[in-house]
Amino acid sequence: MSSSIKRLTDLFSKFPTIGSRTAGRFVFYLINQDKKEVDELISAIQSLKNNIKFCAFCFNPFESTNGPASLCSLCQDPARNHQVLCVVEKENDLISLEHTGRYKGLYFIMSNTLVTLKKISGGGIRLEQLKERLLHPETFGIAKTPLSEIIIATNPTPEGKTISILIERALKEILLPSSIKITHLAKGLPIGGELEYADDETLESAFEGRK
Repeated sequence: MSSSIKRLTDLFSKFPTIGSRTAGRFVFYLINQDKKEVDELISAIQSLKNNIKFCAFCFNPFESTNGPASLCSLCQDPARNHQVLCVVEKENDLISLEHTGRYKGLYFIMSNTLVTLKKISGGGIRLEQLKERLLHPETFGIAKTPLSEIIIATNPTPEGKTISILIERALKEILLPSSIKITHLAKGLPIGGELEYADDETLESAFEGRK
């Protein structure tokens, strides 16, 4: 294997859920494409890194079309319910919940990559950032509004359960008012599954039955 092929294969292998064989298929697929298509891919990746930034409040990646905005469109939307916060593990979980059209509150994303138990134990989730935004949302561009509910919407996986426990522990540390409900998504999501792979009806049911 040439050094160029091996280098790109190794880079693709770092992608979540991508093994060396799949990474190799990606490389040989690119080798057989026209230069124009490969250049277009390179340009799209460069644009992604140059134009996408993370929301100052929820960490949702977004592309600002109105100058140097610090909040994503969801956090900027005056129609969103600022009294409810949904805490999810990753970006795809937020997208899946938004697709249901049933949730109209704010979000907070705990991690910016695939979460593993090893990553969690190494401090790879945003517990301190979550506490800061609950205590001082105005510092991050969100008007301070009394919360009525925090939804812990982690996945029904070992990693998700661990994160859920850590979130509840963090919430107790900052002594939230007793009037704030702490809820979890209802049963119905498959054990060991992830939100991004659940259908809209299952997610709607989980939201409606949270407790």
